[in-house]
Amino acid sequence: MGSQEVLGQAARLASSGLLLQVLFRFITFALNAFILRFLSKEIVGIVNVRLTLLYSTTIFLAREAFRRACLSGSTQRDWGQTINLLWLTVPLGVFWSLFLGWVWLRLLEVPDPNVVPHYGTGVVVFGLSAVVELLGEPFWVLAQAHMFVKLKVIAESLSVILKSVLTALLVLWVPHWGLYIFSLAQVFYTTVLVLCYVTYFKKLLGFPKSTKQQTLPVSRMTDLLPSILRSRAFVNWTEAKLTWSFFKQSFLKQILTEGERYVMTFLNVLNFGDQGVYDIVNNLGSLVARLIFQPIEESFYIFFAKVLEREKDATLQKQEDVAVAATVLESLLKLALLTGLTITVFGFAYSQLALDIYGGAMLSSGSGPVLLRTYCLYVLLLAINGVTECFTFAAMSKEQVDRYNLTMLALSSSFLVLSYLLTRWYGSVGFILANCFNMGIRITKSLRFIHRYYRESPHRPLAGLQLSPVLLGVFALSGGVTGVSEAFLCCEQGWLARLAHVVVGAFCLGATLGTAFLTETKLIHFLRTQLGASRLADKMT
Repeated sequence: MGSQEVLGQAARLASSGLLLQVLFRFITFALNAFILRFLSKEIVGIVNVRLTLLYSTTIFLAREAFRRACLSGSTQRDWGQTINLLWLTVPLGVFWSLFLGWVWLRLLEVPDPNVVPHYGTGVVVFGLSAVVELLGEPFWVLAQAHMFVKLKVIAESLSVILKSVLTALLVLWVPHWGLYIFSLAQVFYTTVLVLCYVTYFKKLLGFPKSTKQQTLPVSRMTDLLPSILRSRAFVNWTEAKLTWSFFKQSFLKQILTEGERYVMTFLNVLNFGDQGVYDIVNNLGSLVARLIFQPIEESFYIFFAKVLEREKDATLQKQEDVAVAATVLESLLKLALLTGLTITVFGFAYSQLALDIYGGAMLSSGSGPVLLRTYCLYVLLLAINGVTECFTFAAMSKEQVDRYNLTMLALSSSFLVLSYLLTRWYGSVGFILANCFNMGIRITKSLRFIHRYYRESPHRPLAGLQLSPVLLGVFALSGGVTGVSEAFLCCEQGWLARLAHVVVGAFCLGATLGTAFLTETKLIHFLRTQLGASRLADKMT
């Protein structure tokens, strides 16, 4: 498969993922806004911070390294060995869920049962839900490796929507159940998610003449189960060693990704109510990151991993592939910078209004608006880091990955210390400031790798981080105008003034996007080319 074809598939996967996720996330957004009206801050803090951290830590430690290792390189591999390796995530998940469940029940502060009932049941069920989700890992990796468009997005979005619907109904019907509601909804979510993948492959493998089925390395459902291979090792030891390298890295990355929740959980720097407000703002602020940046990062990581060879310098690889990768990286950096800068500039003036609409006075008063404004700056760094690390992790050799682990170790240690100190000084906003600092270090590390990687070639993909002075001026003007608009029109002047504030923002946003369209012609050409190819491919399938 040529680099242009791989690029087309990656763009197709990302664009279709974006559209579907926007639709499904909007529905989930509305349901969650409704649910918030019936919950206390303490319940939100326990579910969204304490129990979700247990689930996400178990999932991350059990599968992240396997995903990265098994998606590296081409699809031409011994899939029997790869599937065997992926099934090892299940016993790993059982181990981590038991160990972490014991920590959550025995070593951490237990909430007041009169305020948050059924905490022990919640810990057990959230750990069980992680193990259930790992049962679908071979199906997920196989689908990602062969770029099955829309399957991942539909499965995950459908599961989230059904989970939110079930939660809303139970909150209305049996609010006294407490954590039983969220425990039942969580295990329902993971069960539906796994069933979506299993059902898809069962139907696909039942039609042997279909084009997609003929591209698969398996012909029946039993091929996706672990098996003893004749005259071959149970697993591919090269993949297993790469998995171990990624595991050391993923352990550290998890601390960086969920670091504020670990500090909240283990050091008790915030009470459960403040944890709930912080987590709601954090989820709202990261909505765009999950909608836009995550699908792009996941799709184009696969593209870079397939086009570039890990163990070779850029000058020793096929130059057509290197050039395509450089062009794509430059365009993705430009897109990430423009998106992140737009969110940062307009987020400052519309944070309080957004929180008031979403959660009422519980969020829009107190520290909520300051938290969201600070998070808008963090989104800009998230956008750039997602693209740079997407390329870096796909192009690094095993030895470079191991060396990068040392940097991640230092960042993990510094983040924990910095977040604890900044939270003591500035409250919950200190978590976001610590994240900004560490994200800046990670971006710098990745930029250095990219610069060295293309140093001996004529390509300069880091030019994607440069914007025209005219566009920067329009961003600055828009920030000033919307800031003045917020001061006079939002948010105590009634709904008519709020509507006028929104109109001012819409006008400034339109002027900004129009300027970007006129000045960033190279990016516009890239988007038109790839989205056009995506639509054509959709019509042909």
